[in-house]
Amino acid sequence: MNRLKILVINNYGQFCHLIHRTVRDFDMDTKIISNTTPIDQILEEEPDGLILSGGPSMERTGLCMEYLEYIDRPVLGICLGHQLISRKFGGDYGPGKHGGYAAIEVEIIEEDDILKGMSPSISAWASHADEVTDMPGNFIHLARSNICEIEAMKHPSRPIYGIQWHPEVSHTEKGDELFTNFFDVCSNY
Repeated sequence: MNRLKILVINNYGQFCHLIHRTVRDFDMDTKIISNTTPIDQILEEEPDGLILSGGPSMERTGLCMEYLEYIDRPVLGICLGHQLISRKFGGDYGPGKHGGYAAIEVEIIEEDDILKGMSPSISAWASHADEVTDMPGNFIHLARSNICEIEAMKHPSRPIYGIQWHPEVSHTEKGDELFTNFFDVCSNY
């Protein structure tokens, strides 16, 4: 696999540095950048892809909505990143019924690019303090669990993916495969 430049957008989540380390361990050129970094500075970096990290609240997502609108690169949104993708494109999010971090079984509905090789299900580590409650109408539903209907989704025409769980933690099955799949999307874009 080619060495890519992947920027990890810091939404102040506790796993942001772990995402960065995971990407670095794949020998990718990567760095963590603030979610208030101007778009032109991000474009100057010439990234092959962006990862929107998790975080504590939608109010602290900085310019992420603008990044989704104006930066034409593959995007992987994790946890809060997943929720802000939904909100940006006309869906919604809200409090989950099951709260904090726990292991869940994720049912893969459609493997698509990002979940290739993961069906029929994986055990994953996730937080459902907040979750996507309404997927944007034209998005492709990729995965669900018994506690959250929208565990993963994809934009219908752009390489923008959202997942509720954390592929960067060791408790998540096939987390490395998910990152590899994302890097493949970035390589082919």
